[in-house]
Amino acid sequence: MDDIAAEQARAALDTVDRAHRQVAEEIGLPRGYWWAMAAGWLVLGVIGALGPWWPAAIATLAFGAGHALLAARLLNGQRRTNRLQVSAAVAGRRIPLLVIGMLLGLVVITVGAAFALAADGAEHPGIWAAALVAAVVGFGGPEILRLLRRWTRA
Repeated sequence: MDDIAAEQARAALDTVDRAHRQVAEEIGLPRGYWWAMAAGWLVLGVIGALGPWWPAAIATLAFGAGHALLAARLLNGQRRTNRLQVSAAVAGRRIPLLVIGMLLGLVVITVGAAFALAADGAEHPGIWAAALVAAVVGFGGPEILRLLRRWTRA
């Protein structure tokens, strides 16, 4: 094998590192996942506002369990796409924590918006707050996750 100059070795390693980061940037959740989460969010808002407490509690637990199962499966980095399959080492371990943090933040926003709407005298503030957050999740979920990943370097 030919001798490689230090500059060539550094350039090759930089190229590999850039490619690794580009692949890691592609890891996320498909758009359909975000719309399903938005629909679930809205259904939870309607059940919570119009139904008794126990169906809302059961629906919330089912939604949380379903979200955890689906997100874990989609975010483990092992899901093969038509172009590549990424190892869990490339996918990183912080992304699922970031999604959970984002979910908790959305819960806080929903509750805060419902309180603000109730204070303003709106009818069914829980439904309106859920609709607001559902729209944010459906239209902006991937972009929010991408931004949070950049901020946290996940």
